Amino acid sequence: MLKRLQQALQHDQLFSISLLLAVGSSFLSLPRIEYIDWQVIFCLLNLSAILLALEELRVLDRVSIQILSVYKCQRTLSLILVSLTFVSAMFITNDMALLTLVPLTLIIARKTGFDPGFTIILQALAANIGSSLTPVGNPQNLFLFSYYHLTLQQFLLIMIPFMILGAFWLWVLNHLTEKRTLIFKIDSFPMVGKSKIIIYLLLLAAVFLSVVRVIDYRLVTVMVFLILIFWDKHLLKRLDLCLPSTFICFFIIVGNLSQSNWLSNSLGQMCKSSSGSYIGSILLSQVMSNVPAAILISHFTLQWKAVLLGVNVGGLGTLIASMASVIAYRLYIREYSGHNYMGNFLFYNFISLAIFSITMYYLTITPYFLEL
Repeated sequence: MLKRLQQALQHDQLFSISLLLAVGSSFLSLPRIEYIDWQVIFCLLNLSAILLALEELRVLDRVSIQILSVYKCQRTLSLILVSLTFVSAMFITNDMALLTLVPLTLIIARKTGFDPGFTIILQALAANIGSSLTPVGNPQNLFLFSYYHLTLQQFLLIMIPFMILGAFWLWVLNHLTEKRTLIFKIDSFPMVGKSKIIIYLLLLAAVFLSVVRVIDYRLVTVMVFLILIFWDKHLLKRLDLCLPSTFICFFIIVGNLSQSNWLSNSLGQMCKSSSGSYIGSILLSQVMSNVPAAILISHFTLQWKAVLLGVNVGGLGTLIASMASVIAYRLYIREYSGHNYMGNFLFYNFISLAIFSITMYYLTITPYFLEL
C-alpha cells in the first residue's frame, strides 16, 4: 500500500495537490469523518472494479466493433460518442457515464489511431450538461431536489433551457473534429465468459440503483468484492485507488473550509439576492467542485432556482468544478500523458462557462423564471 501511495504521489498530480490541500486545511479546522460521503466513494470503487472486469472480458471491445462497423468518419464517431455520453448522463449520473463511455472512446482510438483528447473533452462537457436535466443526473441535483422539496415539473422547467442550449453548443463544437475516414482493422474474436459478463452487468445495474438509493450501497459493495475475490482476485491489485482518494481529500477540504466563521458570514451576505446566489454558486464551484458548493451555499439562501442553475453551469470551467471532469482527465492522461489535454480542456470549458453563465443569468432574472 505504501509503495502504491508513493507511485500515486509521483504520477498523479491532482491527487498530490488535493492531499496537500487537505492536510493544509486541517490546520484551520480539525477534519471529521462525517465530511466524507462514503456512498460516493464506494460507488466509485464498485464501478471501477466492475468496469475493470468488463474490460478484461473485452466487452467494450465488442461494443466498439459494432460502432466501427457502422460509422467510419471521425467526426460522426465523435458525435455518436458525445451523444451517448450526453443522454446516458441524464439517467446514470455524469460520473458513471464517463467511467463507462470514456474507456470505450479510448478503445476505439487505439483501433483507429487517432488522438481522442478533443472527443473526451466534449464528453466531459456532455456529461456535465446532460446530467443537469434530471434530479438523478448528478449528486448536486439529487441533493437540491430533496433539500428544497422540489417537484419534477419545477425542476424540469428550470433545467430544460440549459440542456437544449448545451446540446446545440456541443453539436457546434463537434464540427471542429476533423472529417476524415478512419482506416482500421477489426480483430474478430469469439464470445467467451458469457455467464461472467451477465453477472457483472447485473452488478453494474445494482451499482446504478445504489446511486439513486434503491439498494443500499454497502450491500452492493459486499456483493462486488465477494465476486471479485472468488472469480477475479487478481483484479484487486489493479484497482485505481487514486480517484476515490482524491474525492476523499476534496470532501475533507470542503468540510474544513465550511467551519470558517468568515466564510459563513461572507456567504450569508452574498446569498441575499438571486443574482448573488447564482454568481456565488458558479464561483464556489470553480474552487471546491459543484457538489460541495451546492451543499454549502444551500444553507444560506432560499433562491433555489439560482443555486440549481449556478452549480450546474458552474460544473464547467476548472478541472475540479465537476468531479466528472476529473474522471475524464484521469482516464485520458493514463494513456496520453504527453498531450496538451489540460490546456485544451480549460480553453473550451471557460468559453462554455462564459456563454452559459451570461445566457442563464438573464433567463434566471426574467419575471417568467422568477415566478415559476
